[in-house]
Amino acid sequence: MTDIGAEAEFDPMETFAAESRAKRNKTLALSSIPFAVLIWWILTQMSLEAFFSQILNGLSFGAVLFFLASGFTLIFGLMRITNLAHGGFYLVGGYLGITTVRATGSFWLAILVSALSIMVLGLFTERVLLRPIRGLAQPEVLLTIGLTFILGDLALAVWGGDPMPIPKPSWLNGALRVGDFAYPRYRLFVIACAILMGVFLFWIEKKTRWGAMVRAGVDDREMVAALGVNIKAVFTGAFMFGAFLAGFAGVIGGAFLTLLPGQDFEILLFALAVVIIGGLGSLKGAMLGVVIVGLIDSFGKALVPELSFFTLFAPMAIILMVRPQGLLGKLS
Repeated sequence: MTDIGAEAEFDPMETFAAESRAKRNKTLALSSIPFAVLIWWILTQMSLEAFFSQILNGLSFGAVLFFLASGFTLIFGLMRITNLAHGGFYLVGGYLGITTVRATGSFWLAILVSALSIMVLGLFTERVLLRPIRGLAQPEVLLTIGLTFILGDLALAVWGGDPMPIPKPSWLNGALRVGDFAYPRYRLFVIACAILMGVFLFWIEKKTRWGAMVRAGVDDREMVAALGVNIKAVFTGAFMFGAFLAGFAGVIGGAFLTLLPGQDFEILLFALAVVIIGGLGSLKGAMLGVVIVGLIDSFGKALVPELSFFTLFAPMAIILMVRPQGLLGKLS
């Protein structure tokens, strides 16, 4: 006779799920070993205070990259436009911030003027330059690269080639001290701004009608347009908001990274690394990417400065070999 009770207790799907969980846990455990060894090696090379300083350095640099990467990934996720002019937006936004601070003495007005000015530039770029070639990937890339060169040359002609830091508010100068540990107040302020912006972006994405239209447009633009949504207006709004974030980043980042010719391409390179590692079109991926890129850059420059670019782009290449869509991205 067949043992009905034994057959009833056997569930192939549950067994498969259990095996999958066991395999995933084993993979996680094995992958944590080299990470733990790396942390141990780093701690043998520097003091605990220096270790925490480098963590905060990486997070503050990553916070600047988050403003760029979040706008970049929003534009790509919705419009499938690789906007390589984002670095130029950042640089010009920073220079506009310097001019505003010198004219008015207000750092906060500089942020507002810079972000709004670059948002208007984004509107011009999307409506006048990119809309006629919508859907043509290579012309879009070449046009945005050319725009970056134009913006860089104009910035050089107007503001010169000397490094220029943006003056900070007096209360953000100096260091915040906790016991024997001290760290610059401004870098902590940048981290706090990025956290608040991340919360705000998630709120827009999950709780607002515009965010719902953006998410729907990322998944199926044709269906959204068929439902009567003005998808072109959504595209324009997303592009302008991405440009707004780039202008915002120009002032926030320029206050401790300084501004100089060529920084547009350098900051763009790091932002691209963020969105490639995290996954194009993913806001969560951008958040994860800035942490990874910021920490790798900080510890790489501190421990092996001659290999700082290798320590960043070698892990990126490995991630792409394992997950071509990035850590949290989706294959299109």
